[in-house]
Amino acid sequence: MARVSQDHRGILYPAQLPTFARLDPPEEVAALVRWFWIPEWRIAPGRTSRQHVIPFPACNLVVEHDGVGLAGPATRRSHRDLTGTGWAVGALLRPAAVPSFTPEPAELRDTYLAMDLPDLRARVTDAMNQPADGPLRHRRAVDAFAGWLAGAVPPPDPEALLANALAELVDSDPTVLRVEDVASRLHVSTRTVQRIARRYVGLPPLTMIRRRRLQEAAQRLRTDPGTSLAALASELGYVDQAHLATEFRTVLDFTPSSYRASTTHPPNDHSD
Repeated sequence: MARVSQDHRGILYPAQLPTFARLDPPEEVAALVRWFWIPEWRIAPGRTSRQHVIPFPACNLVVEHDGVGLAGPATRRSHRDLTGTGWAVGALLRPAAVPSFTPEPAELRDTYLAMDLPDLRARVTDAMNQPADGPLRHRRAVDAFAGWLAGAVPPPDPEALLANALAELVDSDPTVLRVEDVASRLHVSTRTVQRIARRYVGLPPLTMIRRRRLQEAAQRLRTDPGTSLAALASELGYVDQAHLATEFRTVLDFTPSSYRASTTHPPNDHSD
């Protein structure tokens, strides 16, 4: 049974989310999906809810009522404006799954590509349309999605599993600050790390490392707004506070201080 995750890292204003769940993948697709995510929303007529995220350095396969899409790896923050009533069921793909959907993930940076996958759409839509409570419908939708993936994506080969290990290491180990650190831990060359990241993720490994640090910085500023920016920069491995500020401005278009202030009054709902 899928387990619900409480991890909201990557979401800039989690308090403003509509109904939202992250569910761990069933065992048969654990090497293909990091988690499934399911938002549902019912926005009042004439209103729009803008959802801001710092995307993970990965591709997402997303099913909605009107189609299926592949969201490529992002280089900057993104947002989506929600209106009316709707839902989505997304899979945050592990690197091993990516070549089954695109041979060049780098070409999909900051892009959403429509996919012709009617069977996947039908399975997930049927599950989401069942008259059941939210958690039960979500589990059924995840099981339907996972069942389709298990049949559509071949088992990962050793190189694909190495790509998974690379992504897991970068995302989970805060002491990994350089590409050389990744290569050393995986016992491969830096050239191999760069090649694997390009083929299976579509972003340079250093960008992946920086994204993890930026997500952690944003989460700390939300949960501990009194934290010192200088101390936070040092803790996360930035050279100094100025480098942290530069990273915020480059990817998010605002400073750490302005983000910290905005978490009390998020730029969210507005009238059409």
